[in-house]
Amino acid sequence: MEEDLFQLKQLPVVKFRRTGESSRSDEDGISGGHEVHIEGVRTELEPVELGDGAAVPKEFANPTDDTFMVEDAVEAIGFGKFQWKLSVITGLAWASNAMEMMILSILAPQLHCEWRLPSWKVALLTSVVFVGMMSSSTLWGNISDQYGRKTGLKISVLWTLYYGILSGFAPIYSWILVLRGLVGFGIGGVPQSVTLYAEFLPMKARAKCILLIEVFWALGTVFEVLLAVVVMPTLGWRWLLILSALPLLLFAVLCFWLPESARYDVLSGNQEKALATLKRIATENGAPMPLGKLVVSRQEDRGKMRDLFTPHFRWTTLLLWFIWFSNAFSYYGLVLLTTEFFQAGDVCSISSRRQEVKAKCSLTCEYLTEEDYTDLLWTTLSEFPGVLVTLWIIDRIGRKKTMALSFLVFSFCSLLLFLCVGRNVLTVLLFIARAFISGGFQAAYVYTPEVYPTATRALGLGTCSGMARVGALITPFIAQVMLESSVYLTLLVYSGCCLLAALASCFLPIETKGRGLQESSHKEWGQEMVGRGSHSPG
Repeated sequence: MEEDLFQLKQLPVVKFRRTGESSRSDEDGISGGHEVHIEGVRTELEPVELGDGAAVPKEFANPTDDTFMVEDAVEAIGFGKFQWKLSVITGLAWASNAMEMMILSILAPQLHCEWRLPSWKVALLTSVVFVGMMSSSTLWGNISDQYGRKTGLKISVLWTLYYGILSGFAPIYSWILVLRGLVGFGIGGVPQSVTLYAEFLPMKARAKCILLIEVFWALGTVFEVLLAVVVMPTLGWRWLLILSALPLLLFAVLCFWLPESARYDVLSGNQEKALATLKRIATENGAPMPLGKLVVSRQEDRGKMRDLFTPHFRWTTLLLWFIWFSNAFSYYGLVLLTTEFFQAGDVCSISSRRQEVKAKCSLTCEYLTEEDYTDLLWTTLSEFPGVLVTLWIIDRIGRKKTMALSFLVFSFCSLLLFLCVGRNVLTVLLFIARAFISGGFQAAYVYTPEVYPTATRALGLGTCSGMARVGALITPFIAQVMLESSVYLTLLVYSGCCLLAALASCFLPIETKGRGLQESSHKEWGQEMVGRGSHSPG
């Protein structure tokens, strides 16, 4: 061993030098007198001079057989111009999604009056959208893992755009019911934009950037309400449906600028395309690419449901499903409860008001007034402070604790509603609850793409989104039907669900704070970011 080390010390050190630099290093002066002769190998090397800014020749670019993974390249390139463009495009998809969801609260009372629909048909018009989203979320995740994130996203956006515009021409109730269900089927694929977005973000910026997508959601809902104020009195609900789909058209055009995820390309064996994508990002950001060969740890099958239930991810998957279910169940439930509470004035007036409502005809309707639109705007604006609070704490206390805290605050505010508080205190409690549950929702959007490996990331996010739609589908029966029987039992259901979700957040086995995205499910979690600096022991 000592002889081998002595011989290694005698090897000359070869370095590239730029034009104008000394042709010999200090180490060359010490060990340059030693020569190693190997039979069949030419030992006389010609010096290679590189001009300023010149790239290392391909045949010399990897003299020590260094390798790097996509995670290393993304971290080396950093956050720059490319990520800013991607943020705006992803935010546009999120705002379009929010507009299609917000239109439900505007369209339902309008059709209730114009077509004289009974209450159960109005409720079904909302539920069918969530049925479409629930049934398609896993499918879009599977498509994104099998055929690429960009492919799945483009198909879902074009699908939503097509049927969203057709909804404006629906002649009768059955037609609009089917068409809005198909719109919901397409909306189920929009969350895959977060998967594509997260895979291009460096570790330090990932949580903040994904959280800021919530700002675009809030902007989308505000824009939809303002659009309704202008369009509904003059052009009617059909034009509102058509105009609300136009942001999707803009996103569909911009989709052609989007590159495919480099992580997906590497995993699917297309290293050349992935390398070209990374070079394009590095050029736009004005950052250098790491030297070496782009590699993937292991080729894997993609988009397999069984991979979500391997021993390493089984508990994570089940707990995340319940967390996403609780998030949507509580978020959309609170939106429905807010309208009910504001119309009654306070919680204690709900029971007496319900008795009066039962005496009325089920076809009695009221068009949305300017005051109703104002309430919708205030409810939406309450999400902005939630984003700011979550943004401030998520990298300080971690993803798991952030979700747990959001659920606990929501549960606490729900319990305080048991008191017969006045209108002002009621507004404060509802807005605090709305702020934290929306922030917790975004924390889940940060955590889920981080915890799953590239092979199942889109599928994992898709199944979680599907469970969220189950919660959204069930919550009208609690926030509207059960509320007629007992307001306190309704509040207890939401509070208890969020307490259980807070416990589920604490029991998640993996904390992703400060970790890179996992490339392979066959490695210990976070191994890509541990021990990458050296290739030998010591």
